[in-house]
Amino acid sequence: MNVGPAGSTSLKLFATPKEKNFEELKIRVLIEKLKIREKQVIAHEMAHKIVGGKYAGSVHYQYTRGPDGKLYISGGEVSIDVSEESSPEKTIQKMEIVRAAALAPADPSPQDLQVAQTATVKEIKARRELSLLKEKEQHLSKGKILDIKV
Repeated sequence: MNVGPAGSTSLKLFATPKEKNFEELKIRVLIEKLKIREKQVIAHEMAHKIVGGKYAGSVHYQYTRGPDGKLYISGGEVSIDVSEESSPEKTIQKMEIVRAAALAPADPSPQDLQVAQTATVKEIKARRELSLLKEKEQHLSKGKILDIKV
């Protein structure tokens, strides 16, 4: 204990180690949180990439510098091709994969849900188009002409 004039004690000497330990603890906790986030982001983006296959682009990560000076992955994205294919059948197959890729992570983001919704709408449109084409083919095979615009 450091005793100063008139018997006063210096609290600075007692507070400094506690403050130092508390700051070190805060830094360790922050680094652990950054490591956990990094693992979550990698798993999330790899789920898109693996399920999306040829329709998924490259993984791009965003980084945050931690208090230890190291870079940690803190965000990411994988582009997914949601363009329609040359036929309704191919579009249906593709949109099933695109939707599955968008929803592959355990915790889909709002953007992931939007991609899944876009794929669903395009799949429904392609199914309707396919149905109309089949109906037109049936009428033509029976000798009836029916003009259905798709």
